[in-house]
Amino acid sequence: MTVAILFLVLFALMALRVPIAVALGLASLGYILVAGLPPVLLVHNVINGMNSFPLLAIPFFIMAGGLMNSAGITSRIFAFARSLVGWLNGGLGHVNIGASIIFAGMSGAAVADAGGLGAIEIKAMREAGYDDDFSVGVTAASSTIGPIIPPSLPLVIFGVMASVSIGELFVAGIIPGLMMALSLMAMVWYVSRKRDYPKDDALSVSRIGRTFVQAFLPLMTPVIIVGGIVSGAFTPTEAAVCAAGYAMVLGLFVYRTLTLKKLIVVSLETIETTAAIMLIVGSATIFAWILTANQAAALFAELLLSISDNKYIILLMIMVAVLIIGLFMETIAAISILVPVLLPISAQIGVDPVHLGIIVILNLMIGLLTPPVGMVLFVLSKVSNVPFEACVRATLPFLVPLVIVLLLLTFFPQLSLFLPELLYR
Repeated sequence: MTVAILFLVLFALMALRVPIAVALGLASLGYILVAGLPPVLLVHNVINGMNSFPLLAIPFFIMAGGLMNSAGITSRIFAFARSLVGWLNGGLGHVNIGASIIFAGMSGAAVADAGGLGAIEIKAMREAGYDDDFSVGVTAASSTIGPIIPPSLPLVIFGVMASVSIGELFVAGIIPGLMMALSLMAMVWYVSRKRDYPKDDALSVSRIGRTFVQAFLPLMTPVIIVGGIVSGAFTPTEAAVCAAGYAMVLGLFVYRTLTLKKLIVVSLETIETTAAIMLIVGSATIFAWILTANQAAALFAELLLSISDNKYIILLMIMVAVLIIGLFMETIAAISILVPVLLPISAQIGVDPVHLGIIVILNLMIGLLTPPVGMVLFVLSKVSNVPFEACVRATLPFLVPLVIVLLLLTFFPQLSLFLPELLYR
């Protein structure tokens, strides 16, 4: 069974709506049986793929975001963001983006942002007279900031698969995340002027101070995570444990909004989500092993170099390929499969693996906003009661600033490498 047939089987299973972890496992098992290899290879590679200390960060970051949502802490973040940027044209659109920047430092997942803050943001924007297409579009687009600004679950997966410092990846995401926010704010300003959307409340220093005090302890979460990692006080995995513990202390003892029942629900959701992610990682590991054994990276590199030997043209072709894969494949699975193929090519053309990680993750985040997978769109459709097709149309204009940022990061690597080089190298 050639690599081409392997992918055909995979996409056929996905088209039949077979879960991605099962589809990867079945395609890999089919290859192993046809090739006459011992089936124990499947079990061995799946277990090895999941047996990684840095992957322990995943359940704790998921739990931290879930606790923040369940304890009602997201409303404090939204109120603080509202006092900071609500006075601009299209105020609540800017608030939406500002809240996503803050919440990004706690959850590290676009779906958590969309599901937690999304319900609050869309409700507030509707009450203020904003159109549903604008509200849903900006909420969807801003949720993609979460996996770029640290902490980030996709960056943890990329770091494990590529054997790259997760700390460097986290720091590398800060400037790109802020660039995404600024580009989206420019888009919000343009649309708001065109549709004559109102400003929120007038700028008030006292209100900023009051909401800052109310949100101060949650705002310390990203400071603890990033500060601890950069200072060397703890590893990204230990930072995840600290974040989950800190969120639990806030919910149970400080604000007392987190009940035992909510804690159990969050714990069960964390177990369920982590199990799904780990199954995908394990199945993708054996799939990636098959690709490596068949020299898929060398074949792909040969194909690209036959078209052009220009570094940036090859990078552009890689980004197009990643974008296409992101349209059809879940993020974690895409990372697990793409890294073994892209890493050797990037090394061959002189692309830093940290730079590669940032642009690949941002590219896949754009995939979360596009059908047929579009997990963020499905979540927002549910929390907003807006049909999925309408969510797709609403999000399309907001893809423009994100693609522009992706191109800037692709062709100007120092935008993502400046902080890692300053702090780590």
